[in-house]
Amino acid sequence: MTTLLAVAATVIAVLLALLGVASTAARRRIGVVHLAGAALLEAVLLVQAVVALVGLASGHRPPQTAAFLGYLAGAVLVPVAGVLWARTEPTRWSGTVIAVAALVVAVMVWRLVQLWNGTDG
Repeated sequence: MTTLLAVAATVIAVLLALLGVASTAARRRIGVVHLAGAALLEAVLLVQAVVALVGLASGHRPPQTAAFLGYLAGAVLVPVAGVLWARTEPTRWSGTVIAVAALVVAVMVWRLVQLWNGTDG
């Protein structure tokens, strides 16, 4: 786990959330920009997952390994679920779905950092 990737994921997630809220406020559905933002977020999360799995394979064990793996899988799956849900939402609320998914990922990424470093604070 690297803090740099966590910061990158957080920045992208917050920007995507703001874009989603803006779409909802404008009474518009999500578009290509939202999908590109979600794809970029997913790419960063996949890189973070690979880094974490390499760390686990090389012997690093967080104190709560099962919780760590659950958060890791969840963080990778939430943007995909958010996009799928938002694409099927026929109203302006699809932007809110993307925004909530992005903010959930931002929180999950920092929980992953806490678990990796062994700080449950």
